[in-house]
Amino acid sequence: MQARSGAAIEQVSVSAYRIPTDRPESDGTLEWDHTILVVVEVQGGGRSGLGYTYADTATARLIHDKLAPLVTGMDAFAVTAAHDTMVHAVRNLGSRGIASMAISAVDVALWDLKARLCDLSLVRLLGAVRDAVPIYGSGGFTSYSTDELQQQLVGYRRDGMTMVKMKVGRDPAADPARVRSAREAIGPDVALFVDANGAYDRKQALAMAEVFAEFGVRWFEEPVSSDDLRGLRLLRDRAPAIMDIAAGEYGYDTFYFRHMLASGSVDVLQADATRCRGITGLMRAAALCDAFSIPLSTHTAPALHVHPSCALSPIRHLEYFHDHVRIESMLFDGCPVPRQGELRPDPERPGLGLELRRADAARFAVGGG
Repeated sequence: MQARSGAAIEQVSVSAYRIPTDRPESDGTLEWDHTILVVVEVQGGGRSGLGYTYADTATARLIHDKLAPLVTGMDAFAVTAAHDTMVHAVRNLGSRGIASMAISAVDVALWDLKARLCDLSLVRLLGAVRDAVPIYGSGGFTSYSTDELQQQLVGYRRDGMTMVKMKVGRDPAADPARVRSAREAIGPDVALFVDANGAYDRKQALAMAEVFAEFGVRWFEEPVSSDDLRGLRLLRDRAPAIMDIAAGEYGYDTFYFRHMLASGSVDVLQADATRCRGITGLMRAAALCDAFSIPLSTHTAPALHVHPSCALSPIRHLEYFHDHVRIESMLFDGCPVPRQGELRPDPERPGLGLELRRADAARFAVGGG
């Protein structure tokens, strides 16, 4: 169908929802009992676009007070111009962290709107390079008992996933036994990933890499702090050859990603469109990965990432993260369902193909604009 010309961004609204976890959760460095979803909706040309981030109510306030008035009235097709305008506007606020997550939600909503105005799915608007993206089942929180850990990972295997990830680092002395129990549960043919969330120091991480390799661990995520690029490089150079070192989920802009890639710190870069300034930022991270010949893995938010992950050449896989899968399936219609270890975007549904279930979301509302 023909695209609608001359559409302006007429309105930007934001809402926030506090969703309790289904049980207590923790990783190597943090504990939490809820997740806050910030949803942005933009109207223009008779259509509405939807975007979101996992952040805090302060992010919603920044969108309402600063970003919404800024992009209202701009050309709905000029997403990059709106994106760059938002980035310039937050300079004195601190352009990373909350500001980048706020930009991310608006940017995603603008891409969704643009695709809907063109009567195209987002993957078709961007240009597909694959029909589906491999996924790895992710959760395995350090707060889980051994039985809970094994049941979750076996559930992912039962759903056809050939890769699963668990958290480590909360209790280093207990980690080898937990990893062993995970391997025993999933069997020898499922790839096992671990994520320390920066909990280990360099010496601990090196020792753990050797231990984890005995259980066939293929992916060691943030073995040390992602701010410790020398430490990541040390692990990349000295970890067993079967093991990829990955980091990047806390990247908020292309400067961060370029610095990480130029330092040779990772075998696989991670990027998250709910943090790295949206679809626009994710595409720029992918361009850097192409330039450095490093694969890219999208971090969490599977319903959001499935379309761009099928349109970006360096993508290796997508994280099918327990918390976000649960929230997205609760609050959005149109979420993709795994099949044979992959997610496939619906090329016939416009934009991201997602619709907010307002009645279901209302009971979790905590504010917005």
